[in-house]
Amino acid sequence: MNEISPERPFSWRFTTPLFVGSALNPINSSLIATALVPIAHGLGVSIGQTTALVTALYLASAIAQPTAGKAAEVFGPRRVFLAGIGLVIVGGLIGGFAHNLLTLLISRVLIGLGTSCAYPTAMLLIRRRAKDAGLDKPPGGVLGGLQIAGIATASLGLPLGGVLVGALGWRAAFFINVPVALIALGATLAWVSPDGPLDRSRRARDIAASLDAIGIAGFAAAMIALLLFLFALPTPHWYLLAISVVLWIALVLWELRARTPFLDLRLLSGNRALTSTYLRYGLVLLCVYVVLYGVTQWAQTVRGLSETEAGLLLLPMTLMSGLMISPISRRNLVRGPVIAAALACLIGSAGVLLLSASGWIGWVVVVTLIFGVAMGTAGAGNQTALYDQAPAEQLGTASGLLRTFGYIGSIAASAITGIVFHTHVSDPGMHLIAWIMVGVGVILVLMTLADRTLRARPTH
Repeated sequence: MNEISPERPFSWRFTTPLFVGSALNPINSSLIATALVPIAHGLGVSIGQTTALVTALYLASAIAQPTAGKAAEVFGPRRVFLAGIGLVIVGGLIGGFAHNLLTLLISRVLIGLGTSCAYPTAMLLIRRRAKDAGLDKPPGGVLGGLQIAGIATASLGLPLGGVLVGALGWRAAFFINVPVALIALGATLAWVSPDGPLDRSRRARDIAASLDAIGIAGFAAAMIALLLFLFALPTPHWYLLAISVVLWIALVLWELRARTPFLDLRLLSGNRALTSTYLRYGLVLLCVYVVLYGVTQWAQTVRGLSETEAGLLLLPMTLMSGLMISPISRRNLVRGPVIAAALACLIGSAGVLLLSASGWIGWVVVVTLIFGVAMGTAGAGNQTALYDQAPAEQLGTASGLLRTFGYIGSIAASAITGIVFHTHVSDPGMHLIAWIMVGVGVILVLMTLADRTLRARPTH
């Protein structure tokens, strides 16, 4: 059952659990949005307190994505993928039966940790499958499908959450993870080849050194301090930023000495192409998530739309991104798509300037379609670039870091909208955010056009 068919090494049996698992993280990131108010009423807490449920998943995911990739390189990607699915099941059950906010926070952390295991391990499993089948790289459609599952599904969480919460109550936003994860679990056990045997003679100290446990802990601490600082804006807690800076400096000093560093800083400094891919991806996601956060708030507050209606306005963006990803990935294109993504961000940001309380509501759909182009072209192009640029033995960590940069971009977008809309949501505030996005778009276009590494594709 687990044997590779020489004719179809990437059949639907192999790809289905990887795609399903990779979709869980982005969907969960937005699924909770429509449940926050019902949770506050159901548990007797303020709506402000329930926003910690959003923060918890972001924090866990930003840290866990590269950590899961590193663990997969040491223990095997299938084992880590299955462990992640197990955490999602446990987290979904804990959240579904929770009776207080602390339990829900624990649930969201477990879901964040578990869903973060899917993407980096899927990239490693796909590379291993291609190698076993004698292929230089997998078919572009496989990477495209993974990108559709991992990015284009993000905005699906809003309308899905609205339907689930409206029909079954807020607990459904947690319980829904269980059947989906069980499907991924069964499909993985049946259709994904097992990892090789573990070396049981290795001591715990050797395993910790291979994982660079100190580096992972330092990265987690530095990232938590930085993200908490960003989440607290517009009220700046400068001590958190100072702690983060000190921790980042200590992490750099440690990683330069580590035998098998969690963050290979020499690789990142010497591999300008990979570093540029991370920066491009983070900037595009910043613009995209400003639309998800800012335009959604503006549509609800200024235009008077319900949460479900605002969520449905974003569906065209999801569809457009999916349509863009497939043909680009099948042809393994990089330079053209990432330039298109940068231009789409700039054009879409300029389009946000035309939003107004009295304007045509259809213009929101036009703007989101443009950002759907940006999301699709950036996702497909940068993922193919990553697959080419990252060393084979570090693909898991490198893939996780790509997602981490995406999360930093999304968190920065949340901080921008939080600062501008701190007192109230308005047309002038939306236009100020648009000008910030235009500035980001200009930087993105210039750095992408000037990147010479995109003209010479590396090969493995």
